[in-house]
Amino acid sequence: MKNKKLHNIKSTGFKTPNDYFKSFEDNFFTKLDTESNLNSAKKTGFKVPDNYFENINIDIPSQDSKKQLSKVIPLVNKRNLIYISSIAATILLLFNLSVFKNAPTFSDLDIETVTNYVENEDYNAYELAAILTDEYIKENIIINHAINQNIIEQYLLDNGDIEALLIE
Repeated sequence: MKNKKLHNIKSTGFKTPNDYFKSFEDNFFTKLDTESNLNSAKKTGFKVPDNYFENINIDIPSQDSKKQLSKVIPLVNKRNLIYISSIAATILLLFNLSVFKNAPTFSDLDIETVTNYVENEDYNAYELAAILTDEYIKENIIINHAINQNIIEQYLLDNGDIEALLIE
């Protein structure tokens, strides 16, 4: 490393003349009084047209009459607000339409849910008959019970009015 001994350096390497800072102020002010840069300059390097300073009031319009309007672009304008709100609405609609979920099927429905729906809605027999065709009833709704003649006779003896049945 080249910088190992930097903290041990005693001299800075800069030298000034003897008594430079003691006599600096005196020398500065004496030189300022004797030599004036403004007096010594004879040519400025600039050219001014003839009668320029006499006609300057005519050439410069007043500040009130000529207002320079700067174009101000607001951060939130109507166009940006519409873009941002439409993007937010699209994202919200995407998640609310459940695009990522599977559509429900009839196999997902519970029997109790369908039964409650049919019982609570005001369907009449004709509407149910239009929905349920004969083939559907034959295939799906028929319940096979093994009922023999002894069970039917016992039921009629216990619950039936034999005289009313004979009259009919």
